[in-house]
Order: sequence, then C-alpha cells, then structure tokens
Amino acid sequence: MNSIRKISGMGLIFFLALVFIPILGADPDEEPPTVIDYDPLFGEESIFEELTDEDILTDEDILTEESTGGEFPGEDLLTEEPSDEDLLTEEASGEDLLTEEASDEDLLSEEFPDEEFPDDESLVWEAPPLIFEVPFFIYEPRSFDDIFPGFSYSQKVTVFTGTGLKNSFEKDGFPILLPDPDSGIDILSFVMAKKPSHIVEALVVVPYNERELEILDLYNALGRIENIKDHPILLSNGNNYYIFLEATRLESARKRKPVPDPPPADKLPYAETMYLRLKEVHMGNLYIRGDISMSLYGITYSMTNFTDVRYSILPIIRAGRFSTILYLEPIREGVLIYSMSGFYIPGFIADRVNLNPSINNRITVILSWITDGLKKQESLYLP
Repeated sequence: MNSIRKISGMGLIFFLALVFIPILGADPDEEPPTVIDYDPLFGEESIFEELTDEDILTDEDILTEESTGGEFPGEDLLTEEPSDEDLLTEEASGEDLLTEEASDEDLLSEEFPDEEFPDDESLVWEAPPLIFEVPFFIYEPRSFDDIFPGFSYSQKVTVFTGTGLKNSFEKDGFPILLPDPDSGIDILSFVMAKKPSHIVEALVVVPYNERELEILDLYNALGRIENIKDHPILLSNGNNYYIFLEATRLESARKRKPVPDPPPADKLPYAETMYLRLKEVHMGNLYIRGDISMSLYGITYSMTNFTDVRYSILPIIRAGRFSTILYLEPIREGVLIYSMSGFYIPGFIADRVNLNPSINNRITVILSWITDGLKKQESLYLP
C-alpha cells in the first residue's frame, strides 16, 4: 500500500512539473500567436487574434465579479481621480499651447501691421444708416421715360397736362398704362387680386413750378383729407358739380367719430393706416380705409371700402370689393401720379347702372385734390 502511495505522489509531482515549468520559462514580451486565414468575402487574407477559452468571460464569471465587489477591466480609469501633480502638468502644457497660439497672432500682426479689425459693436452701429437713410434720402430721381418708356409725343403731352391719361376696361380687357417691369412699380396685381369686374387706370405728371418736391411733400399733400370736398368736376355745360359733400378722418373703423387732419409732418412714417368718411351725393357715406407705405422712390396710398357701397338704397359694391391704389414719385420733370381702381358689381346691376363714368369722375376729383395739395406744398419753404 505504501508503495502505491509513493508511486501516486511521484506521478502527481511529475504532472505538475509538466504544467508549470513551460509557463515559468515563457517570455513575457512575446506576442500571442496569430492565425492567418483566407477571407472568402473580401478575397484576401485577414488576420484575427487568436482567443482562448480563458479570455472569454462567462455569465458565471460576470456574476462572480459583481457579487464579490470586483471591478471590470478598465473601470479604474473612470473612477481614479487625477493627482495634483497631473493637474499641474496639464496646466503647464495648456500654457505652452497658448504660447504657441500667441506666436501665431504675432505672425498675423507682422504680416498686416496697419490693418485694424473692427469689433462687433462698430458693425452694429454702422448698419442703421444703410437700412434707414438710403431708401428715403439717397437716390437719383428717375425720368418719365425711365418708368414709362415707349410713350408717343401726343401721349406725353396729355400726361403732362392737368387731365392726364385715363383708360377703363372690364375684367376681360387689358391695361394700356403699364410701367416698365424693372421700375419696381406694380399696383395692377394688387387691384386684380380682388377680382374686379371693372378697372380704371390713370396717369398724370404735375410739373414743378417753384421748387422740386420730395417724398415728405407728397406725404403732407395726401394728408389734407378735408380738402377733398372742395374739388368739383366740370360738366359739359360749364358748371361745377361737387361729388363729395363732406370728407373727414375717423377715429377708427369702429369708433367713427370725426377727427381733424394732423399738422404737416416733419418726418416720414414707415407706414400709416387711417379711416375716412366721404359723403357723396348719390351713394351716401363711403367708409374708406387708407394705407400709406414708403418705397425707395415714392409713396403708395391704398384706399379700400370697409363697408358696403350703396346707390340710393341698393347695395352695389360689397365691403372690400372697391379699391384704389395711388403711386406718387418725384421725378425729374415733376411729380408722377399713377393710379389703378378696381371694383366688382354683379352682372345684373352692371347691365342697369353704368358706373364707369361715375368712377372716372371720382378719380378726376382725387387727382385734382392731389395736384392742389402738391402746389400748396411747392409754395412752402421757398427761399
């Protein structure tokens, strides 16, 4: 029995020697062996690191590590806090980087010694003159031919007289007083957007007499609403006929209390909305909303009815279906006045009531009112 135990003990020692002696004699710097296989997908040899069963963690190993409070490989890199020496070293390296960047700035200053780079504040303060002053004051007046090219001599003579050119057409017709497409003037599309059944266009130039006018003069000329009633039309028998009996501003669309015209302005507004009441002989009270807007070369005045228009007791034009747009611009020859009016009336009313002469007469009154206001502005501020 003792001999058997001795033999068993010697055999165990021999087995352990075979296992541990190769491990102890192995080179720690030696890289693990690799296996080179042929990759059938890419058609070339690919190299994969050979893994053993000991390198692969099983579920039991992971549970054992968590239960015993062990840390996963690489977890110490996240939990370990840097020492003070490491922080000082990093700050020192950061100062070296700043020193290198400063040297780059020195190179820029050496290459451009006389150039100054403006700060953001200077750019902000320089922008407003470009945005607000240029559209109203810095521009070269255009000529009539620049805006309406191709007019004949006889047409120009009519335009430069007090009556001007007028043209009426229905929705299937075509306008003839159209400005150049590059002029930036397009009031026809705004009128046609309301789908009118009848359109009236007019064009007139009021020549200068005393001095050239500016856009502010045009704005103040349009501000004398109460003077509209003072302009009649001339009948064929030579008598004056006053269409508008009263003309006044209103406080608002709901509060229709009359308010006086304001004094002449000394600066232009960007936009303005006003409400008017024009009392006519046949149509009674017309309640109009007026919108004024400025552009690079001129001023646009849009007038739209915000209540129904009645002829006696019969409503003929619904609210918002009558609009007149006036465009005024100081040009080299005088003040250009270009207007487009559109209104919609049902067919059965149009067959019984011809409103074209009536609208033409009202446009004549409006043009006469503007012309008179321009002449009054021209007589002001004379040297």
